[in-house]
Amino acid sequence: MPTHDQLIATSGLPRHEARALLEHASGRRREWLIGHGDEEAGEALAARFATLALRRRQGEPLAYLVGWREFHGRRFELEPGVLIPRADTEVAVRWVCATAPEGGSVLDLGTGSAAIAVTVALERPDLSVLATDLSPVAARVAARNAGLLGAARVEVRTGNWFAPLRPDERFDLIISNPPYLAADDPHLGTGDLRFEPRTALTDEADGLRALHVLATGAAAHLRCAGWLGLEHGWTQGAAVRALLAAAGFVAIRTLHDDEHRERLSVGRLPSQTAAERQE
Repeated sequence: MPTHDQLIATSGLPRHEARALLEHASGRRREWLIGHGDEEAGEALAARFATLALRRRQGEPLAYLVGWREFHGRRFELEPGVLIPRADTEVAVRWVCATAPEGGSVLDLGTGSAAIAVTVALERPDLSVLATDLSPVAARVAARNAGLLGAARVEVRTGNWFAPLRPDERFDLIISNPPYLAADDPHLGTGDLRFEPRTALTDEADGLRALHVLATGAAAHLRCAGWLGLEHGWTQGAAVRALLAAAGFVAIRTLHDDEHRERLSVGRLPSQTAAERQE
């Protein structure tokens, strides 16, 4: 019977991935597995691990196999059908936390696992956060993450973009990481993206359709001088800035992710309408 160390060494996977799978399969912490690496794993554990390792070698995302992904230093539960949060999105969290007014309200559209909504609520406990997602699976996982991580001021609703909102609801800031890959983007057929929900990745058009819907619809749900932030692909900055400008936003700029790529374009509603300024 192989030892814990032998299971990892013969898995055909990078060591950190194999160890994560063994932690999940055994229910043991990494420190325990390191300290007991030379002990036999047991037949049942070896079989569970072998199944997980095979699935991973076939390309299934590690996050789905172990049921979580770390984001901004916290573990977010995941399951198939929910977009896997990535470090690129941390720029959106930093911007929201730095921009939202004291005691303000934030709307996270297309929340997925609620990585943005929950992180913002925990980093800025003065804010109230509403998160929406079209997918019932994602909405369920988002609500579960809010509960598990203690984000009591996060409310989750199911529905497409602005549809779950009441007509009179207004927010100080709206943030979204929408599907922005074009339907023919070759990345959709590679890596983890092959297993992630396609509706969270592409608009089945040119990659700008959802961004256009959000840019044109946000003003109706923002307070005066409210902000909109849209995550996008690193080649889409100019196009998204143009969408924001056409929708009447000002103070438009694009922020870069940790890899120095254009990642988040933001804009603010004018403090007065054109008609008000003419009075």
